[in-house]
Amino acid sequence: MPQKHKSRSWSELKQAGNECFKTGQYGDATNFYNQAIKELEKSNKKNPEDLAILYSNRAASYLKDGNCGECIKDCNVSLELSPFNVKSLLRRAAAYEALERYRLAYIDYKTALQIDCNITAAQDGTNRMTKALTEADGPSWREKLPPIPTVPLSVKEKLSQTAAGAAQPKPTEQQNGTTKPNKPAPSEKDVKKAQALKEEGNALVKKGEHKKAIEKYSQSLKHNPTEVTTYTNRALCYLSVKQYRDAVRDCDKALTMDGRNVKALYRRAQAHRELQVRAASIRRTAASGRFQGSFHLLKSCARSTEPPSLRGRPEQPPEGGTKERRRPQAAAGGAEEVEGGSTDSTRSVPQKLLHTDTHTHTHTHTHTHSASPGQYRVCVQEHFDHIRFVKLQISRYLWLFI
Repeated sequence: MPQKHKSRSWSELKQAGNECFKTGQYGDATNFYNQAIKELEKSNKKNPEDLAILYSNRAASYLKDGNCGECIKDCNVSLELSPFNVKSLLRRAAAYEALERYRLAYIDYKTALQIDCNITAAQDGTNRMTKALTEADGPSWREKLPPIPTVPLSVKEKLSQTAAGAAQPKPTEQQNGTTKPNKPAPSEKDVKKAQALKEEGNALVKKGEHKKAIEKYSQSLKHNPTEVTTYTNRALCYLSVKQYRDAVRDCDKALTMDGRNVKALYRRAQAHRELQVRAASIRRTAASGRFQGSFHLLKSCARSTEPPSLRGRPEQPPEGGTKERRRPQAAAGGAEEVEGGSTDSTRSVPQKLLHTDTHTHTHTHTHTHSASPGQYRVCVQEHFDHIRFVKLQISRYLWLFI
């Protein structure tokens, strides 16, 4: 006589479904979860949290099979039984994303990040949704979002304690043999007030009033200094008003609470880049001032090192008239007389280009047409040598200011 098949409990059926899910048998896993849900609902010891886990597990099986609609339905039931269940939020967000319902997916990813800001899947999902919504709706895509639910502080504390208890059974923080006191968590009233001020700051940012938004974010942080997004939002405002050091400080504070916060890392990098650009601009300005002074010094040095043919250039006549010259009297070996005293006319022009008649009298004008071609070549060569010398001196000093 065949033995009667013994019915299994809901926990055994759940375990069997988990084993099938691990091996990729998602259809069989769904069947086991169906049976487990029926058994649990029949029992007198129906626990909402256990039932929420079963619905969430079945939703994961539906998601793997590509049945996104059923996945969303099971996640909705799971979240009604156990609000803010992180796994249900992430699975529903993935289903929304697969169905290209990006706004709802963004809301679920952001809600999950409120519970635990270190969830990599939620961070990556938020970045993907931000990019998709920007491409679809433009820069004002945030205005079309439904409101993001606020996670109560009691839920955060409960979930954080559960996670801490699983990771560290004996959490003790000691320094030099003394226990380090924990900072008191903000009350629920403070959290609500901080959230309201933060939303006011967000509205001001959309209007472009960044200075007023900074004041709102600062007031919000006084009520709840543990909110990472408030620091990153205020850092964005600091970047807009060019207060880069304040932006770096806010990003550093956010990263101490969430070391992998993408916005804090990106905005801190922006602030550091702007500070480097500002420092480089200051260096270039100072170098430009030093170069101007050095250029005048080089110019005076160059004049002092002019070749003999250039030192004797005649001075330019003053504005408003020209120098009046008096024609000399003819005298053998005589000297030219000008106003203000007697000077030697040969001192103001190169000797090689001067044509004089020593037998009769000295001419007042130079006759360059009588110079030989060799004399021209010598003078031109001296001019080019001087130009090369000045260029060499300037090039020696230029590297100091580049």
